Amino acid sequence: MQLSLEKSGDVRIVRVKEPKLTYPVLSSFFIEVRQCVEDGARKMVIDLEAVTYIDSAAIGCLMDIRRLLEDRDGAVKLSGLQPRVETMLFMTGVHKIVDVHGKEAEALAAFGRPPKRNGDAPSRAAGTVSAVRSALGANLAKASEGS
Repeated sequence: MQLSLEKSGDVRIVRVKEPKLTYPVLSSFFIEVRQCVEDGARKMVIDLEAVTYIDSAAIGCLMDIRRLLEDRDGAVKLSGLQPRVETMLFMTGVHKIVDVHGKEAEALAAFGRPPKRNGDAPSRAAGTVSAVRSALGANLAKASEGS
């Protein structure tokens, strides 16, 4: 698993350097993140800019990381999502419980703001989700017309 770990003040930044965040690499990814948390990290930004694809196991892993940090009064924020990854996270509702930011600097700055409440959606990705829902609805309508 190719990762880089950095610090910005009291925030730990985990940069994923793999194009695919999928089951085969998740064990080593989670081990690295867990070690950061065990070493005292309570604020974490996971930069997914290099990631173009995630699977359901990766989504579960991100939720495990969220839980790991929240159990220690910490938080995780995601940044740099590519369109396909962003769509997956929004279709599965991850954006409702994990802060998602377009840029790393925005994610870092968000640690100075109040914690995210369920249902708050970042504006950039909300448009993507609306477009996906519209396209799905149009396709379903066409399919039912042909029946």
